[in-house]
Amino acid sequence: MNVREDDVLEAAARWRREGRGVALATVVETWGSAPRPVGSHLVIDDRGDFLGSVSGGCVEGAVVSEAAEVIADGQPRLVSFGVADETAWRVGLSCGGRISVYVEKVG
Repeated sequence: MNVREDDVLEAAARWRREGRGVALATVVETWGSAPRPVGSHLVIDDRGDFLGSVSGGCVEGAVVSEAAEVIADGQPRLVSFGVADETAWRVGLSCGGRISVYVEKVG
């Protein structure tokens, strides 16, 4: 399913209006092979619902986990995944890419 970036941002605003805790993850840097470009978004709520994409595969699962922590403590995080990282194969970046994602609470 293709989701427009506007849909993701609208979902973030709607979920906040509904009183949910919400985090927004944004691709801020890529290098080499990366499935999503800089500026791509993933919105996550405190129920575990999410919309959008920052990478795919296990990277998204790791970002959703980080988002849960951001919602809980309010502290933004910059998370990076890549081939130099020992977790590259585990998170699905064995194709030679690197990605940095900024995760922040939507207030």
